[in-house]
Amino acid sequence: RNVTRFRPGDPVFGMEFFGAYAQYKCMPENGALAHKPANINYADAASIPNGALTALPFLRDKGKIQSGQRVLIYGASGSVGSAAVQLARYYGAEVTGVCSTSNLEWVKSLGGAHVIDYTRENFAQNGKTYDIIFDTVGKLPYSACKGSLADGGTYLSTVPTPAILLHAVWPAKSGKKVMFLAAGLRPASEKVKDLVFLSRLIEAGEIKPVIDRCYPLEQIAEAHRYVEQGHKKGNVVITVDHPTQI
Repeated sequence: RNVTRFRPGDPVFGMEFFGAYAQYKCMPENGALAHKPANINYADAASIPNGALTALPFLRDKGKIQSGQRVLIYGASGSVGSAAVQLARYYGAEVTGVCSTSNLEWVKSLGGAHVIDYTRENFAQNGKTYDIIFDTVGKLPYSACKGSLADGGTYLSTVPTPAILLHAVWPAKSGKKVMFLAAGLRPASEKVKDLVFLSRLIEAGEIKPVIDRCYPLEQIAEAHRYVEQGHKKGNVVITVDHPTQI
């Protein structure tokens, strides 16, 4: 009776940093929850928070992304990467996605104006520069790509290595910035605002859920084995039986 944000039966989506695999989960009203976008199902909704709630604050808050900027997404076919490609395109950036051979056309379909096959080409040697370089998988050291970062540009990484933290403390004279963000540790109130924003983008068709495979809860170990191979596109979703699912 004290809850005002939701009513019994409301379809919701969200995330909890210390989550669990379960059919039911009790969360507070002020948790990272929002009404589910009306035009997607529960599996689609479950695929959104992990990648998009990481990519959005990195690009918008740390990268200060602007229309017309040249943005390179490294690991463009993963959970964070596929969300980052779509969000960067939404903000009007010229997006270059770096991924494997089999995912090139798929990343283009998400909004990549250009794609680079990392198995055949080292983008850091093509002479082009970018306003933002976003390493979504923690496999691109700043030292390996700083020459491809435009003066005043920003390098973003989801993995805070000692070298990245050192560069973040002492910025380069060129104005190049190195940024890291513990996106999962942000207050729930910030995540709620972003979930509402993402929901509006989904309902407007600006971004779409990206699911590689769905596994039932009973096959959770197999799902982990598949993810650990490192070849998934977007997200892997665990489905649970519930009589009211739509």
